[in-house]
Amino acid sequence: MHYRTLGNSGAVVSTFALGTMTFGAEADEATSHAILGDYLESGGNLIDTADVYSKGASEEIIGRWLAAHPTDKEQMVIATKGRFTMGSGHNDLGTSRRHLGRALDASLRRLGVEQIDLYQMHAWDAVTPLEETLRFLDDAVRSGKIAYYGFSNFLGWQLTKAVHLARANGFTPPVTLQPQYSLLVREIESEIVPACQDANIGLLPWSPLAGGWLTGKYQRDANPTGATRLGEDPERGMEAWEPRNKQERTWRILDTVGQIAKVKRVNQAQVSLAWLEAQPAVTSVILGARNTDQLADNLGATAVELTADELKRLDEVSAPVVSDYPYGAAGADQRHRAIDVSD
Repeated sequence: MHYRTLGNSGAVVSTFALGTMTFGAEADEATSHAILGDYLESGGNLIDTADVYSKGASEEIIGRWLAAHPTDKEQMVIATKGRFTMGSGHNDLGTSRRHLGRALDASLRRLGVEQIDLYQMHAWDAVTPLEETLRFLDDAVRSGKIAYYGFSNFLGWQLTKAVHLARANGFTPPVTLQPQYSLLVREIESEIVPACQDANIGLLPWSPLAGGWLTGKYQRDANPTGATRLGEDPERGMEAWEPRNKQERTWRILDTVGQIAKVKRVNQAQVSLAWLEAQPAVTSVILGARNTDQLADNLGATAVELTADELKRLDEVSAPVVSDYPYGAAGADQRHRAIDVSD
């Protein structure tokens, strides 16, 4: 396992985090605890959850494991999120001081900890003034309820606005951003990655295997069936099978990943994860697992070292489709000043 600092903080985390959205849903408590134990044994130390994962059950399962492993508890960096509704009522959602105060206290209780290491806003809130949210987070840091805070699913301008408002008001700055990012989903490189690099914000990519697509288990023009997350509902969200199946780019990427995996004698998921770990600004890649075998398979990526040529091949075949301006070659040329100092 490799380690990096958590964004611009001094905390050190493993470059592969354990995502726990499956806990209490696709993984029962015994399986979840086994996954946690194996992850710790592998050298991992960053656990990512959220209050809405299985309506609080994920946090509770983690909390009971932490209580049963007090020594291991001290090694773990615990990250959770607040923003979405856990009940009903107009104020039971968002990033207002009222909602976040209750949500944070509830997460602390379920996890059984006195402080959450990384508290993340699960999404942007267009209703609550950003100053209100940032002041609450600064107060939470000063009171000791959280050590650091970050965001999830923010756009580039939203992140930059938060960074500069925090600076202007003397608030504790954010340290991380959790976006969707993979070989199949690279659109964040146009605005979000540069915004993170500018502010020294660490990326915690979710869905690094694009809902299972990058494992190579789906075949062209063969609508999946069976007990897989996608097979149970081929139209589910951003991982929907039909739109990706229609894109020739999808199959070019999968073919290249497969070729590299064959040469290196590893599987396609491990190649895809190794590529993502190597990307600029990435702090830790979030792995989801339904069982210990799946976790062990994905953690095999820690031993995969891609060559410069292999990284280039993957970069080129997965290049996001963007307009030539302002994000394409013409825009890039305009944003960079070439200086000839040879004279």
